[in-house]
Amino acid sequence: LIKGDIEMPENYQDAVILKSDGLPTYHFAHVVDDHLMRTTHVIRGDEWLSSAPLHVQLFEMLEWEKPYFAHISPVMKIEGNSKRKLSKRKDPEADVSFYHEQGFPSVSVIEYLVNLINSDFEEWRRDNPTEPNTNFEIKLERMSVSGAMFDIVKLTDMSKDIIAAMTEEEVYKAALEWAKEYDVELAELLGKDELYGRRIFSIDRYGEKPRKDLAKWLDVRGHIFYFFDALFYEDIKGGYSFAETMEPDEAKRIVSEYIKIYNHSDSKEMWFDRVKEFCETIGYSKNVKSFKKNPGVYKGHVGDVTGAIRVALTNRRNTPDLYEIMQIMGEKKVMERFEKVIKG
Repeated sequence: LIKGDIEMPENYQDAVILKSDGLPTYHFAHVVDDHLMRTTHVIRGDEWLSSAPLHVQLFEMLEWEKPYFAHISPVMKIEGNSKRKLSKRKDPEADVSFYHEQGFPSVSVIEYLVNLINSDFEEWRRDNPTEPNTNFEIKLERMSVSGAMFDIVKLTDMSKDIIAAMTEEEVYKAALEWAKEYDVELAELLGKDELYGRRIFSIDRYGEKPRKDLAKWLDVRGHIFYFFDALFYEDIKGGYSFAETMEPDEAKRIVSEYIKIYNHSDSKEMWFDRVKEFCETIGYSKNVKSFKKNPGVYKGHVGDVTGAIRVALTNRRNTPDLYEIMQIMGEKKVMERFEKVIKG
């Protein structure tokens, strides 16, 4: 049912079907068992293809109706310039525990495996974004004859889409459950305040382009650590990660001036307007376009200023929405982070 019509030599072996101790071999047991269970389809690995003539002959000799056969090619993996069978001895990806330890949601792994089985699943998923994957019709004739290629990058991309579609409550609970087993420190921090944790995962989640920074629960710590003082202050022991074009003293100056005009009660629009006005008072352009027209007139642009503020608060150059981060952190924590930079 996968490879189509194939021709093989007729069985000529005087095969053992019953051992001297009275136990049947797989060949005989398979035929009898499938007949008694009224099995209609036998789906198994390629390694049994060479035994198919013997099994067909046994069905014929017993005058029983033969089932349909489907022999599945092994999942393959690229190694150097060649490809080989995915090995349970060599490849951690061949073990279910790998996905559990990494924190891939089970639905992500299942969807990826369905995609390996039938490559048109991806197109079906685009057309049916909210349907359960069990509604997809798997067809044996669409399976790869030569063996599907395992791709961890593809799994990661699919998992990002799946996590992006979850609610913040679902993400919070799943990440916490994983952390209880694999990152106890993170679990303790997340578990202290569920509302705080859920707000963290709500950032950029419900817009037209929801955030896709998480592919597995192992990624969570690296993306949210700065919300927790214990993790943040440990991280900055190695120094702040200001942009190469931003001198530490200049970043310190920006934060020193910004702390004077920061208003935690501003709306998002008011906050950004205030930042743009602030830029002009310290020699920066309030927009990138003006800076590009007259680069010699300004020290930089609004992106450089918000970049310095972002690193002061998170020690990361790329984060979700900065305004939302500050609102979730709270005014006290924000001011403490600014003062830490200023004091050096």
